[in-house]
Formats: sequence, structure tokens, C-alpha cells
Amino acid sequence: MAKYFDVHPENPQRRTISGVADNIRSGALIAYPTDSCYALGCQLGSRDGIDRIRSIRKLDDRHHFTLVCQNFAQLGQFVHIDNDVFRAIKAATPGSYTFILPATREVPRQLLHPKKKTVGVRIPDHVVAQALLAELGEPLLSSTLLLPDEEEPLTQGWEIKERLDHEVDIVIDSGDCGTEPTTVIDFSGDEMEIVRRGAGDTARFE
Repeated sequence: MAKYFDVHPENPQRRTISGVADNIRSGALIAYPTDSCYALGCQLGSRDGIDRIRSIRKLDDRHHFTLVCQNFAQLGQFVHIDNDVFRAIKAATPGSYTFILPATREVPRQLLHPKKKTVGVRIPDHVVAQALLAELGEPLLSSTLLLPDEEEPLTQGWEIKERLDHEVDIVIDSGDCGTEPTTVIDFSGDEMEIVRRGAGDTARFE
């Protein structure tokens, strides 16, 4: 059964966040809130975590996993960014965007798109997610908590606990965080491409 933590949305309990981070380091798969719906998350190098996320969401090997980072400095360790792209992403973070970029050698091979060698990265604008990332000290490997054959992600912690009680290890509930996933922007090709329009405003990129 999954552990369930009710976390204050503005002043997350330090002890709870610290305990969740310790569990992640020990291999736990969590469901946690972001600024654009809930996500599944595990430690960066966890092959078991990746397999469990693929199983829950019924994903193939072409799916872009996301590295959810605490800040821009951390993000820069995992992707290659030229000056123009740097300015565009810097101006939009933190926020409800996922950016697809060429990966550095710091990214585990199993996270890369098999042909493009790219990875998705983002910096959330959510107090609880930021507190967890600060405590963890490294990115969370993540994927939107959108179940197969459903049009909208799960948004209520209690419902996630009910439906995924035997598939995740921890559920963090800090209230409703919306149903719209991130806007996904691909900077890995010769021209920028808006892959998915979501919670982030695309006007600044058009």
C-alpha cells in the first residue's frame, strides 16, 4: 500500500519532505503535485522506477521522460543549450513548460529518445515540488500522471491513492494542482517546434 502524506501547499513540512526524499533515494516511486497536474517521479538512475512508470502509463520506448529540475543551473548539467535558446528558456522558467533538448552525458542512456538522443527538462513553479527537489539535491525523473485511455490527468491525491495504491509507493497531496499538462517545446532541431500546447503560454515562443 502507498504511503499518503498531506503536505501544506505553501509551507511544506520539512520533516515529511525529508522523509520522502530519503524514500526516493531508496528506490520509491512517488506521485507528486506540480504547477501543471500531478506527476510520477523516481530517482534519476532508477531502472526499476522507469519500468514501473512505463507499466502504469503503458508507454513505449519513444516516450520522452522529463527531468524535473530545481533551477536553471541544475538543468544546464543535463542538456546542451545555445545562447538564443538559453535566453528563451531562462525567461520562461520556472513555469509550466517542458523543453526537449540534446542531452549531455550526465543523462542515463535509458532516458534518451532512442534516435534523437534528446531528453525533456523542466523547472516547476510549485512550492511543494521545489521543496522536494531542494531536499533531494538532484532532478526527479518524471512523467505526467495520465493513465492509459484517459483524456485528463489525475488531480486529487485521495483518488490517486485509491487507484494506484499498489503501483506507487508514496502519494503527496497538497490540494488541487489543475488538470492541464505542461506546454512542450522542442528545441532539439533546426527550428523550434511546439509539440504540445498546455498550461504554459506559447505566445513568447511564436
